Amino acid sequence: MELAAPAFRRYLLLLAQEHLEFRLPEISSLLSLCGGKFSGEQEIRVNSPFWILNIPSEEMARGLMKRTVCAKSIFELWGHGRSEGELYASLKNYPVDKMLPYLQSDSTYKVHIHTFNKTLTQAQKIKKIDALEFLPFKGKVNLKNPEHIFWILEDYGMNPNNVPEEPFHLYFGRWIADGQRELIESYSVKKRHFIGNTSMDACLSFIMANHGRVKPNDVVYDPFVGTGGLLISSAHFGAYVCGTDIDYNTIHGLGKASRKNQKWRGPDENIRANLRQYGLEKYYLDALVADSSRPIWRKGMLFDAIITDPPYGIREATRRTGSQKEAVKSVERSTENHIFVSSNYHLSDIFFDLLKFAAEYLVMGGRLVYWLPIYRPEYTEEIIPRHPCLKLISNCEQMLSSHTSRRLITMEKVKEFKCF
Repeated sequence: MELAAPAFRRYLLLLAQEHLEFRLPEISSLLSLCGGKFSGEQEIRVNSPFWILNIPSEEMARGLMKRTVCAKSIFELWGHGRSEGELYASLKNYPVDKMLPYLQSDSTYKVHIHTFNKTLTQAQKIKKIDALEFLPFKGKVNLKNPEHIFWILEDYGMNPNNVPEEPFHLYFGRWIADGQRELIESYSVKKRHFIGNTSMDACLSFIMANHGRVKPNDVVYDPFVGTGGLLISSAHFGAYVCGTDIDYNTIHGLGKASRKNQKWRGPDENIRANLRQYGLEKYYLDALVADSSRPIWRKGMLFDAIITDPPYGIREATRRTGSQKEAVKSVERSTENHIFVSSNYHLSDIFFDLLKFAAEYLVMGGRLVYWLPIYRPEYTEEIIPRHPCLKLISNCEQMLSSHTSRRLITMEKVKEFKCF
């Protein structure tokens, strides 16, 4: 006897039009975190702001929106088409028993119109809403505080210089939830207490945590922690966070400030203060002055995710600890007379060490998320670092210039570590 497959409902996802390459891996990672997965039946045009997803439950759809920073809103899809006629026919075929709970006489509602790449007049909007009178609405209209919100969404394509008279796609659905786009502003680096030259943009920090499938009570580690920007996004999602960095001054919040018009860092500019700023200090384990190329951890699977932005010499130099013989001239002294010797740390060594460390110290199914610098004219997929224990999940490009970019690499531990 075969078990019945779960009944999927169709949902419309409205996405932000930025970081386009990062959206599919983020949504896919979050669906798997919520217990779902992408099926071959999803209707996704990768660069479009509108995706149709098959999701088993409204609860899972809400769970997705509690995490995503790439999506704006999600709707239970009642109908869609390539013309108004197709949309209306699709709505008439939608099961009435699925509509009725939201159309009762004792309920309130409103209809909202969203157009992509075109602005409608108020008269045009009213005309489109009035055309839906065939739907069995029985409740009262309440524009300020309705129980149910229905959306008409129209897609006029991607070319602002050639906007068609009629939309390419039309959708109608019941609003379910909004995404977490407000986190981008509330966690903005501009408002952050302690920053460095390479502090990660808030949106990308949350995308990295989502690619890493960070969840409450995880232990997340950043071996190049810097000012701790990547720890903040993971802590926001309830993970306990820690890190290491070779720079004594950064770990202790000493030395010159990175902000304009500020010469020296203040007495309370440090990683802990950053987490305290957002009410996340209870998730902060610690940050250590250490060299990521040298083993400091006891053997065993310690971390649920490793999320990091290695130094690759564009705004921050790459280095590791060395001996007096390796670098006699590179002695550095901090404001507290802490002395260490550093030597050059080649990019290929950084990523070799990082993948080996992840293979050894990640739990099974744990994820490594990191940035890889690329010279675009010479890029091929073969240059992506590999390890037998790690499976490549996604590879997303962020352009930096016409010739340079960096790629956000997500890998998952799929095999037990052995000395390869």
